[in-house]
Amino acid sequence: MYAVVDIETTGGSARLERITEIAVYIHDGNRIVDEYSTLVNPERNIPYFITALTGISNEMVEDAPKFFEVAKKIVEITEGNIFVAHNARFDYSFIRQEFSMLGYNFKRPLLDTVSLSRKLLPGHKSYSLGNLCKDLGIEIRGRHRASGDALATVRLMELLLERDREQNNGSLVKNRKAAKLHPALDMQKITDLPEEPGIYYFHNESGEIIYVGKSRNLYQRVNTHLSNNTSSREMEMRSIIADISWERTGSELVALLLESAEIKTRKPLFNRAQRRTGFRWGIYSYTDENGYIRLEYRNVNDDAVPLALFSSKENVRAKLDQIISQYNLCQKLCGMYETAGQCFHRQVSLCRGACCGEEEPRSYNERALQALDEFVFRERNFFIIDRGRDNEERSAVKIVNGKYAGYGYFNINDVGFGLTAIHDCIRNARDNRDIQVIIKGYLRNHRVEKIIDF
Repeated sequence: MYAVVDIETTGGSARLERITEIAVYIHDGNRIVDEYSTLVNPERNIPYFITALTGISNEMVEDAPKFFEVAKKIVEITEGNIFVAHNARFDYSFIRQEFSMLGYNFKRPLLDTVSLSRKLLPGHKSYSLGNLCKDLGIEIRGRHRASGDALATVRLMELLLERDREQNNGSLVKNRKAAKLHPALDMQKITDLPEEPGIYYFHNESGEIIYVGKSRNLYQRVNTHLSNNTSSREMEMRSIIADISWERTGSELVALLLESAEIKTRKPLFNRAQRRTGFRWGIYSYTDENGYIRLEYRNVNDDAVPLALFSSKENVRAKLDQIISQYNLCQKLCGMYETAGQCFHRQVSLCRGACCGEEEPRSYNERALQALDEFVFRERNFFIIDRGRDNEERSAVKIVNGKYAGYGYFNINDVGFGLTAIHDCIRNARDNRDIQVIIKGYLRNHRVEKIIDF
């Protein structure tokens, strides 16, 4: 049985926005056998652009039931059924978040008609619901309304079922994890996996850890492993997974840090060496015997922690050229001009003479320190505050003098007028090059809750 679902919302983020309408059609594989739809009072303002798209206004939902009033019906009508939607993760994440705020763990097996359409109906320019239905001649009565879009998804699913039968795949109706699993593996553990960030461990019959991984969604990632037929190595590993354990982290950054540390410590059989990051060149600094702050670039091939990392020699040299020009530094003291005497820039009066002792270290170092301030971790002490494992908790990653010092969790109610609770929660950990790559890359590409200097 299938529960074909569509929702409308106040925006695109399941963490920040709310549901304004939901429709569910129960389908037995041949026809619709039950249905339910309702507007939902989101208990917040519906933005104008959302009203323009969906036609659902604040006035329309003012007297509609709130989500907690329809939650029991949604649980009952979807119970025991496969959750089907077009771009299913979107609808599913909103519904799970609504239930999570009520203290209930809503979990259903998923079927996404987008990915199935790509597989069974190849060749379309777009797989959005509107464009795909237009190509296939499926009429949508009420676009961007839950009932209209859900009914169109029903018709699309029926077409996919028929195409699936024609191709003798049976992928929609059979267990999609029919791949051979170890007989000792407890399937209930797979069901119990949370759809949250964390790290996971695969164990063999002897209990030894054979693989460590991390994911933003533990349930989804582990299930991907258990149905993966893309390589002989994946299938070999799957066949000897006799147990699964995991640790929720709340923060994806903490999951990345834990995964890296666990792989280095445990060296599991099926984990390759710490994955290459693509950043193979680094800028390093030191103070020479004459008191000058010097920069150099080299291959990243030891545990020394660079100021910055780059993917190529050309990129690292370009950055040093930019720094030399911007802060009027010496080519020789930045590792860009090998000579026993003065650098080329000194010969053309662009360098003030630190390379040949004509500029004092104190004067030169003032500019060199300004250049080093471009590298945000240099001698800086701060906490990276991000999501915790529940609403009352936050994670903290501690940086001391630009180096990773550890991570921990604290209760937001324990933080009063100081940072004692955050300092006290930290579990000490060692810094290394891979950790620096992880933290710098994460801060560059993700938004965290806050950065607190101390």
